[in-house]
Amino acid sequence: MPLSKSESLGEIVKRQNLIRGLLVAVFLFHPSPFLRAQESADTVRPRIHIGPGDLIEVKIFNAPEIAQTARVDDIGDATLTFIGKVHLGGLTPEDSQMLIASKYIEGDIFLHPEVSVLIQEYSTQGVSVLGEVAKPGVFPVLGTRSLLDIISEAGGTTPTASNEVTIQRRLDGSMLTVKLSRNARASLEADVEIQPGDKIIVPRAGIVYVIGNVHQPGGFMMQNEGRISLLQAVAMAGGANGTASLNRAKLIRKTAEGYVEIPVSLKNILNGQDSDREMQAEDILYIPNNAGKSILYRGVPGIVDAATSAAIYRAY
Repeated sequence: MPLSKSESLGEIVKRQNLIRGLLVAVFLFHPSPFLRAQESADTVRPRIHIGPGDLIEVKIFNAPEIAQTARVDDIGDATLTFIGKVHLGGLTPEDSQMLIASKYIEGDIFLHPEVSVLIQEYSTQGVSVLGEVAKPGVFPVLGTRSLLDIISEAGGTTPTASNEVTIQRRLDGSMLTVKLSRNARASLEADVEIQPGDKIIVPRAGIVYVIGNVHQPGGFMMQNEGRISLLQAVAMAGGANGTASLNRAKLIRKTAEGYVEIPVSLKNILNGQDSDREMQAEDILYIPNNAGKSILYRGVPGIVDAATSAAIYRAY
């Protein structure tokens, strides 16, 4: 629009400020296709936030001379060329792009800059892996990694690990349970993305023990959603020997007051006279021989000691 000779300098400045404000509003409410593509990706995966100590890379389309890297300080500020300190802590890269672009517009540096922000290093946003893994600890995460990647970096799970892994998300504190499998295809299908700051907890699987006159005494992991019955436990132990006294079995259960001894007649359960009962984690089923009281285990303490030193087996 041409200026009239009578238009004052103050009116010119006022009109320029109005145009600048309109450009900022257009940019904020009508982001570029690049930003819209980023927003659509956010509906698929959790958004990563910039944190203190992170190293960010800032680029502007068609202005390679402005490309720069900056370290976010302990209060969340980053110092950028021409615009100085900008508070980026707690923002996603997409939100920081819009904020930086608006700063360049307000400073009359660019009219409509296409800004991209990439987090190159996550200084304080490692992933904690706790529980039944070979090497528990905090592992740095550069970008997005998968659950299987992180567990592998932690040395894999221990033989007594549960097949259910819990993930606590850093962004909103939500909890996610992932069921892993010995089947490679099933594990790959269940694999999920891990974000910086997440916590991975691999709990110990529940274990029940079958001790005494059975083919394979030992501890057996409760992988079927934590459920196993007396007869199932006996079957996992290879069944009772021919000299076993099935009607004089004992269930040793740990309580807050100590161990309690519960008489069990496996013979009646097999005959359908009694109902089978579910075992709890750390229960010990002791089956003596039919020659009377076993000389191997002297009461509850001896049974508990035998269970403690027993081999642990995983159901396949």
